[in-house]
Amino acid sequence: MSDESYTVCLCFRRRFKMPVAQAPEEIKKLFEQYSENELMNADEFHKFLVEVQKEDEATIEDAQKIIDGCKNVNENGLHLEPMFRYLFGDDNSPQASNRVHHDMSAPLSRYFIFTSHNSYLTGNQLNSDCSDVPIINALKRGVRVIELDIWPNSDKDDVDVLHGGTLTAPVTFIKCLESIKEYAFVSSEFPVVITLEDHLTPDLQTKAAKMIIETFGDILFTPGHEALKEFPSPESLKKRIIISTKPPKEHTEAKEVKDEENDLQNDEAGEEVAQQNTEPSGNEPEQKKAPEYKRLIAIHAGKPKGGLDECLKLDSETVRRLSLSELELENAAQTHGRQIIRFTQRNMLRIYPKGIRVDSSNYNPMIAWAHGAQMVAFNMQGNDKHLWLMHGMFKANGRCGYVKKPDFLLDPDEIFDPQDTQPVKTTLKVTVYMGEGWYQDFDRTHFDPYSPPDFYANVGIAGVPADKNMNKTDSVSDSWVPCWNQEFEFHITVPELALLLIEVHEHDVSEKDDFAGQTCIPIPELKCGIRAVPLMDVKGDKYNNVKLLMRFEFINPP
Repeated sequence: MSDESYTVCLCFRRRFKMPVAQAPEEIKKLFEQYSENELMNADEFHKFLVEVQKEDEATIEDAQKIIDGCKNVNENGLHLEPMFRYLFGDDNSPQASNRVHHDMSAPLSRYFIFTSHNSYLTGNQLNSDCSDVPIINALKRGVRVIELDIWPNSDKDDVDVLHGGTLTAPVTFIKCLESIKEYAFVSSEFPVVITLEDHLTPDLQTKAAKMIIETFGDILFTPGHEALKEFPSPESLKKRIIISTKPPKEHTEAKEVKDEENDLQNDEAGEEVAQQNTEPSGNEPEQKKAPEYKRLIAIHAGKPKGGLDECLKLDSETVRRLSLSELELENAAQTHGRQIIRFTQRNMLRIYPKGIRVDSSNYNPMIAWAHGAQMVAFNMQGNDKHLWLMHGMFKANGRCGYVKKPDFLLDPDEIFDPQDTQPVKTTLKVTVYMGEGWYQDFDRTHFDPYSPPDFYANVGIAGVPADKNMNKTDSVSDSWVPCWNQEFEFHITVPELALLLIEVHEHDVSEKDDFAGQTCIPIPELKCGIRAVPLMDVKGDKYNNVKLLMRFEFINPP
């Protein structure tokens, strides 16, 4: 862009302000209804907060505080313009709570946990660099499960982290550990689980154990040699690090090395990126073990032989972690749906992407959540729509990385069947009024070099199959401040697992439509009323100014 064009663009942004005349007609009518002589005093504004915004706990003092915080207001109350600015303001959030409000004293198995897959990769699964930077970024976003694939380095005398059987450039294990320690609790004080995909010899397992102990010290949760009979709670494990992996194999080091060279694996459950691993027969002579390494494993992982029935078998004396690929889960859901849910009431289930997702794309997490899977492992370096759903789910419960599973997934007496059609529990009415802020966050020619953009919005529900539904507004031509004023209704059968997905695109006749923002909000935490909805970019980072003005109303069935 030339200096002259840039100056014109800056002037455009400074001049362009949304006039109150653009306020939706419904808001003008509501202002007339709750005001007198074009002024809304504290009593009237309080009534508006309770009746329209459904802020049942709001007081007149709260209303007065909001009025006092608005700029350029009459000392006796709000005119339409400051009220409109308040509704479109950052303090008028669509999400009900920014604090941890779920019961955090239940076992870990009763929570969905924000989980990353191959957490160290900077890009694709085949030849991108391995680094601690993606780990740091994931922890800052609230991720609570970090996955590290650990291998002998090229000299076989130290431990590297890399995606085995690929061309990914390694990063040292110790660097990853040190970064985890530094950033583990910057976004949440609840525990961080490190899942290790272990391809080490016993000597290097001992070395890895020493690194883990020296790095984490007292914050490392170590239950000892015996497997846990029940998982501790997130509350009891605040600011603790937990190690999860298979216990060391009991076969010769020579056999171990041969297996690693000939049958490289990407995941302990056999994810197909290189070749599948061949498990030992159990007849090999016992190898030198790494007792310190085994003692550090708090959550034992493994995949028993014998098919799904054996994998999902319950043991009243121990709890464990099982991993399945997304494809294995899809198949198992058809034949063992209730069995999976019963398993996840006490044990951990981790789901990971299929091996052909070399572009670091992701899968639909809803199948896994509907079956109680706690660790739905995602490629956080991606920017696909499924990752937006993951971000949306973990906006709940104060963004602490742990979301308590719905009661129907935890009832041992009446096991939920995801295949059953559920009755409609609630109807959500959504009105999309307008949007603004693009003229501040984007160059004037970003969407179209010759004219203002043509925005439209997709609004819908992501959830169980019966609840999936997307609607599209009309496209508003040539406007940086699109006014849609369109209403949609969504009938929801399982609101506990539903997410409101919102996308904005710019219509392009000759090319693919341009992305212009997205957000995803958990239905259980969606606030009623007229709300300012901030939008995110494709990576899930919040824009500075772009937001929508929307209204949400829940209508329960008769």
